[in-house]
Amino acid sequence: MNLGVRVKSYFWVCLMIMGVQGLTHAEMTPVIRQPDGTGAVPKVELLWLGQSAIRLTTPGGKVILIDPFITQNPKTPEKYKDLDALGKVDLILVTHAHMDHLGDGPALAKKLHIPLIGPAGMNQSLVALGVLPSDLAVMMNKSGTVSPLGPNIHITMVHAEHSSELDWVNPETGKHETHVGGEPVGFVIELENGFKIYDMGDTGLFSDMKFIGDYYRPDLVLIPIGGHFTMGPTDAAYAIRYWLRPRFVLPFHYGTFPLLTGTPEEFEKALGPIRTKVLELKPGGTVTF
Repeated sequence: MNLGVRVKSYFWVCLMIMGVQGLTHAEMTPVIRQPDGTGAVPKVELLWLGQSAIRLTTPGGKVILIDPFITQNPKTPEKYKDLDALGKVDLILVTHAHMDHLGDGPALAKKLHIPLIGPAGMNQSLVALGVLPSDLAVMMNKSGTVSPLGPNIHITMVHAEHSSELDWVNPETGKHETHVGGEPVGFVIELENGFKIYDMGDTGLFSDMKFIGDYYRPDLVLIPIGGHFTMGPTDAAYAIRYWLRPRFVLPFHYGTFPLLTGTPEEFEKALGPIRTKVLELKPGGTVTF
């Protein structure tokens, strides 16, 4: 092959690569809609309902509800307090047994007859107490991967540094009881188009966040910043800047209760200049990719 042909071939290969990269970048640019906003039908849509409650719609139209603390959530917009307003839901994921995460999960699972996936110990207790039937309480554990919505959506359970007591009101005595809730977890969710979301649940810093970043390479991280029970803004910023380095990050689990004092402004200040884009949502707002 002569020099002219080689140069021309190299030129066209470069154009092809640039074109593919440009297309990918355009497809993954987020579009944020606040509660009163409008926009195009998304490929991936994430609706934040306050605290850690997330409704995720996949490119194939599957709907995953994560940590559905809704009806008792002071930050959830009123229209979503009617659970029917959530529309179709195919799967529920719960990171741990605390009621600001488990929330309406069992009631929705039974109402819609859909599976609720959570830490094995938590789901075992929910079945033993008669809160959930065994066919809806899918038990798994850290490092396990399941595909309950079909072969193109993969859900992996990963570590979290927190606690997971299950507070249950005994219907016979009316008293609160504490039961085994398993260990707290996070979820890495890979969607049909390869987009990966790491929902950290409630957690403090732990060094294997770097492993999760290196191994799973999440595109979007949902990170708690409220402090007191989880990372505050400074710890969360450290995890994003040095260990996880995603393309996008959504801070959540703040401002719901007085003790959760961390703010997105503090998080962004601690994060400093970095390529990761911080998604600023209000409860009821959506972001699409």
